[in-house]
Amino acid sequence: MKRKVWKLFSMLMLAFLLALSASGCSGKEEEPEPEVEEPLYTVSIRGTEIRVGETTVQTLLDAGMEVTWSEMTPDMQIEEYVVDPEMELEANSYYSGGSIWVTESTFAHIAFVTDEEAVKLGDAVIAYLEFGLSFNEEDKAAQSEILFDGTPLTELNRDKAGEQFPDFTGDNVQWFSTGLREYKYSMGFDSTSKELTKLSVGKNYDVDWSSGD
Repeated sequence: MKRKVWKLFSMLMLAFLLALSASGCSGKEEEPEPEVEEPLYTVSIRGTEIRVGETTVQTLLDAGMEVTWSEMTPDMQIEEYVVDPEMELEANSYYSGGSIWVTESTFAHIAFVTDEEAVKLGDAVIAYLEFGLSFNEEDKAAQSEILFDGTPLTELNRDKAGEQFPDFTGDNVQWFSTGLREYKYSMGFDSTSKELTKLSVGKNYDVDWSSGD
């Protein structure tokens, strides 16, 4: 009786080992699924393309744009001045308080970032920009020359945004990218006219966020 039990046990173990060997040798190793490249939606101002994470402050200056920087004075007043592209910035730092001026009333708040080495301000990269839009006719003329992903801001209403960016989420007054992405996009709309009132484009960075404040 003991011999029969041991023989049965041996046969079961042999079958198990053969099955394990077959599964390890006959099949191909599973290849990891390829990462889906995240799109970078660009902003264009009068033909000058801005790619967050790539375009430098000097590119904007070379295109004839006025770039300013605002700072808080000791007496709690905001002082604004035209940027000096030769100004030295710290390494691995994030600087907010900048602005790109399209007209006297149409502009974008911007932030710029430095890499592992200290650079001149002109060589710093645009990390974030945000437009606040108005509805008067003079500003609309300038806003029609600002494009997001190829579409003029004056044409990018709530319905158009839903069609052009179907993977975004939101409601009637907001439409934005979701999840832990490299790039972040957000649009705001008037609840009545559905016209675009705000657009922000940014890239995530692991830097010293206190710099430049």
